[in-house]
Amino acid sequence: MNHPLMIPVLLLFLFGSAAPLQAIDDRPNILFAIADDWGWPHASAYGDPVVKTPVFDRVAREGILFENAFVTAPSCTPSRNSILTGQYHWRLGYGANLWSRLNTKHQTYPHLLEDAGYFTGHFRKSWGPGNHDNWPRHPAGKKYKSFAQFLEAWPRDQPFCFWFGASDPHRGYKKGSGQESGMDLGQVKLFPHFPDSDEVRGDVADYYWEVQRFDRELGEAIDQLEAIGQLDNTVVVVTGDHGMPFPRCKSNLYDSGVRVPLAVRWPAKIKPGRTVTDFVSTQDLAPTFLDLAQVPAPQAMTGRSWSKIFDSPASGRVEADRDHLFTGKERHVLCQESPDTGGTPMRSIRTDDYLLIRNFTPERWPAGTPDYQKATIPGVWLGDCDNGPTKTYMVDHQDDDADHRRKYDLAFAKRPEYELYIQADDPGQLNNVAEDPAYRSIRAELNDRLTAELRRTGDPRILGNGVKVFDETKYLGRGPRHPDSQKNRPKK
Repeated sequence: MNHPLMIPVLLLFLFGSAAPLQAIDDRPNILFAIADDWGWPHASAYGDPVVKTPVFDRVAREGILFENAFVTAPSCTPSRNSILTGQYHWRLGYGANLWSRLNTKHQTYPHLLEDAGYFTGHFRKSWGPGNHDNWPRHPAGKKYKSFAQFLEAWPRDQPFCFWFGASDPHRGYKKGSGQESGMDLGQVKLFPHFPDSDEVRGDVADYYWEVQRFDRELGEAIDQLEAIGQLDNTVVVVTGDHGMPFPRCKSNLYDSGVRVPLAVRWPAKIKPGRTVTDFVSTQDLAPTFLDLAQVPAPQAMTGRSWSKIFDSPASGRVEADRDHLFTGKERHVLCQESPDTGGTPMRSIRTDDYLLIRNFTPERWPAGTPDYQKATIPGVWLGDCDNGPTKTYMVDHQDDDADHRRKYDLAFAKRPEYELYIQADDPGQLNNVAEDPAYRSIRAELNDRLTAELRRTGDPRILGNGVKVFDETKYLGRGPRHPDSQKNRPKK
C-alpha cells in the first residue's frame, strides 16, 4: 500500500516545487469528480449518522453544498450523456438508453473546452457504458491511468479539465465490509420503502463503505492539487450519477433515484459555507464549465449555467425561478416480457411541494418482469433493479406480512399512469394521491407544466415516436443475473 505522503512527494519531484504553477491562460482549472451510483443524502454533510465523507464535507464547507441537485436520468449512460452534452437525455435519441451509442452530432463539453485551449482528460468511468467507436475522440477526452499521470502530462501554459470517474459505490460489494469497518448497523438510516432487517441494514452499510472509499480517493486528488499549488485555482465539483443501486432507487424517478449529493469549491469566486436550495440539474454542468472557460454554450444545450449562484454570497434560494426541474427514464436493461423492451418509460416534475410522475406504459413492470421465464434476457427478472441482498430479501419475504408486501409492491409492482406525492406530508414519496379529488387541480397544473417542457424540448415520448426512438434500438449490453435466477419464483 502506498504511503499517504507518496503521491504529493512524487508530484513535488515531478514539478519541482509546491509553489503555484502560474499558467499563461488564467482561466480556472476544473476537476469534476463523479461517483457511480451515489445518491442523496448519503454524505455526512447532509447529516447521515453513519457514512463518513470528510473530503466531500470539506468541499461543501469551503464552498457550496447543494440541497436540491438532481440528475436528468437515473441510469448510467443517459445520465452521463446528459452531463457531457448539457441536454435532457430524451433529446439524445439512442443515447437516452443504457448500453447504447451517442450520436456524434451532439457536442460534449470536454471537446469544446479542448478546442478552446483546455487540456482535457478522464480516468475510469466517464461516458457509458456503451460503444463509442463512432467517436474520433473519446466523448470525455483522452483516458489516463490516474489523475497523477494526467497532471504529469499537463502543459503548464494551459488550464485543465479532468473527469475523475470512480467505480464506487456501484455493486457488487464485499458482504459485511461496512460492519467490519466499525459501522453500527443500528444507526443506519433506511429509506422508508425498505423493510427493516439486519440483512438490509448490512447491505446499506456495505454501500456506505464504498462511498467512503470514493471519498478517500477524492482526498488523494485534492492532495495532489495542493502539492502543486493548484487547488485554489481549480473549480472542484463532486457529485454522483444517480441514486443507490437498491430497490425503488436507481432506475426510478423518486428522490431516492434521481437526487444526488453535490458540492462545489472555488475560492476565487465562491463564498465558503453556503447551503443552496435552488433546484439544479447535472445537465447544468456543461454550460457552467463552458461559462467558466469563457466559451459560448451551444444553442442545443438545455442546461443553465450556475454562474449567478457562484457569484452570489447568499444561501437558500438564490435564483427564484430555480424552483422546479424535470427528470425522466427510458430503457435501462432488457427486462420485460417482450423483445427490446425495458422498464416503464417515465417523466417527472419536482417542485418544493410536489413530485408528479407520468408512467407512459403502465402495463409494463417498472423494474421488469418478476417471472424469469418470461424475461427478454434469460434469467434477468426484475432486471432494472441491481441484484443484491436487499433485492433478494424483499423478494423472498414479500408475503411475510402487510408491511413486507407493501414495500415489495412499492418497488416492483405495476404503477398507474400518474403518481403524485406531497413533500410536506410524505418526504419518502410513498403515498400516491394522484386520484384524490382534493388534488385534481394540482395534478392537472403540474401535468400541463411537464407536458409543455417535454414538447418544448422535443421529447419523442410526448411527440408520439418514443417507441421507434427509444424501444426499437439495439441494446448493447447483457443484463444483471440474479444469484437465484434459476429458482422458479411464484408468479405474482
